[in-house]
Amino acid sequence: MTSKQKFFLKPEAILKYLKGDEKLQEIVLFKPEDVDLVTSDQNLYEALASVEDRSQINLNLLVKLLELVTIQPHMELIKVPRHPITHEEAEELRGKAK
Repeated sequence: MTSKQKFFLKPEAILKYLKGDEKLQEIVLFKPEDVDLVTSDQNLYEALASVEDRSQINLNLLVKLLELVTIQPHMELIKVPRHPITHEEAEELRGKAK
């Protein structure tokens, strides 16, 4: 049995993917069998909360992300409760996702 490579998606990567970054879309949509994509519910929340114009998000990409990426509870990974994202954090995340 071969072990799978695990890639953890940070909020900025999720945001880039949702905004149409072709490289990230290729990684998510055509991921090899030996790769696991993982993120946390907090990271997904931060990415979605940072979207300025939600009408620009392709819901098909979001559905595919939910289908193909393992979403782990933040509390289990980090051992601290989830927190609301601030306006400043959202701005910073948008800057990183450009």
